[in-house]
Amino acid sequence: MNLGKPLGSVTQGSLSQGLEVRLHPDVSVEDMRVGKFLVVEGVRSRFFCMLTDVALGTSSNRIVANPPNPEDDFLREVLAGGGTFGTVNLTPMLMFTPEEMSNGVLERVSINGQNSLASFQPQSSSKIELLPVKTIPSHFSQVYDASVRDFRAVFGWEDDPSRRNFAIGQPLDMDVPICIDLDRFVERSNGVFGKSGTGKSFLTRLLLSGIIRKQAAVNLIFDMHSEYGWEATCEGKQFSTVKGLRQLFPGQVQIYTLDSDSTKRRGVRDAQELYLGYDQIEVEDIMLVRNELNLSEASLENAIILRNEFGRSWIAQLLAMSNEEIDSFCEEKRGNKSSIMALQRKLLRLDELKYMRTSCPHNYVGQILESLDAGKHVVIEFGSQSNMLSYMLATNLISRRIHQSYVRKAEKFLQTKNVSDRPRPLVITIEEAHRFLDPATVRQTIFGTIAREMRKYFVTLLVVDQRPSGIDNEVMSQVGTRITALLNDEKDIEAIFTGVSGGQNLRSVLAKLDSKQQALILGHAVPMPVVVRTRPYDETFYTEIGDVAWEEKSDDEVFAAAELAKADLGF
Repeated sequence: MNLGKPLGSVTQGSLSQGLEVRLHPDVSVEDMRVGKFLVVEGVRSRFFCMLTDVALGTSSNRIVANPPNPEDDFLREVLAGGGTFGTVNLTPMLMFTPEEMSNGVLERVSINGQNSLASFQPQSSSKIELLPVKTIPSHFSQVYDASVRDFRAVFGWEDDPSRRNFAIGQPLDMDVPICIDLDRFVERSNGVFGKSGTGKSFLTRLLLSGIIRKQAAVNLIFDMHSEYGWEATCEGKQFSTVKGLRQLFPGQVQIYTLDSDSTKRRGVRDAQELYLGYDQIEVEDIMLVRNELNLSEASLENAIILRNEFGRSWIAQLLAMSNEEIDSFCEEKRGNKSSIMALQRKLLRLDELKYMRTSCPHNYVGQILESLDAGKHVVIEFGSQSNMLSYMLATNLISRRIHQSYVRKAEKFLQTKNVSDRPRPLVITIEEAHRFLDPATVRQTIFGTIAREMRKYFVTLLVVDQRPSGIDNEVMSQVGTRITALLNDEKDIEAIFTGVSGGQNLRSVLAKLDSKQQALILGHAVPMPVVVRTRPYDETFYTEIGDVAWEEKSDDEVFAAAELAKADLGF
């Protein structure tokens, strides 16, 4: 297929069901891939479309009833294009009418002898107004491969001075970057979805690296499996590792650890220890992990009684109570003895968490806030403390306090209107998101609140999950941009398109993705849905994205340089 050569003609279609295109005889149906980006040139408008289905057609049922012999190449060639043909279904996503542009940015030219709309030649993507599709092209409108200029016109380019664009990948059949608008990306909560082994962590590292490099926001990353901070392992026959954010951006990323022994064993440098106290735990935090602790409704009701009596020290007081003291408390405060004893017994599991203390004289959460205020990106590693009880408790507890601080800052900014009081946008990354955002617990977590606030207080989520069907529908409908690798479960696929207009046409696209390094991107940060080969996370990426001034040296090189400096100074 030569660039500029028509692939087929529109034969029928509708605005709701999409377009049916009959391929020209010289175009092989095997060159058509689901997820491909194509352009339809109507009489007055250009339509940007995604290929959603491929089919074979015949002009007569007699051909199907009496197909040619497999060895009869001549008859097959005679039938090709006339008696037999290929068809594709297209879903129009955007349209552009050249008459609406000033200065004749788009003009009609002759391509291969046919009257056609010229490709875009914009100086800046902000000069082009791509509109939602309100109509469809006429019969026999010609369909073309999208050109490099078409991709640049729709998705922009990384060095666009008017936007913070970040190249996340390339189209399936072209070598041109597909960019997401990071300013729009951090405006709302977003999600990275895909079944296990499809590269969700690599996708998340790409996005976080882009946010850091382009300074679109600050990141708070709850690193459940310790793979975002210093380094992570790759799947494959041979063992290999990739760099984490701290290695790529040593001056901009700080690592806090809830398990310092594990962090040291992995050779992580300069990680700061992080501890939490019982006096920081609210009853709402305990409600979130009720399934992990196997708590009954009666135990939670008695936890509220204890909290009302002892205040912030209610857990420490409960754990220190004897049976006689529990009897006395129940008689005086009308508590239920068996429920309180069960609560005491099950909360003893919190003693197994290495980072929990009866009380913390040092304000570690305040220290994290200071780092975020200074523009530092924070990775919190869990090490061996990565079970769901530990992860959900610490993540909810820390996020709730940070969100409270951002609410106060946002309210101050709204009062003063002073630019210096404007909080830095914050993106909180959580894994196993369906455990925090499922319909039963979403009201007890701070993350449900953040997802529904639409960046009202400058805080958004980046949720990473393999079971999007487990996330509450209301929350899922507020997820602005969805970057989705392969999913097989029908419920998960349906959840991805919650609140998405025309999502049914994209279901086949998502189901046909490769299991590695492919993703469907749709939502607020891209003008139209697109399938990409995700950008490789390798040495080339390190060079392009990381701190250019950073060059890691071994300890021997550092000590040798120090000795040489001492010698030069005469020591």
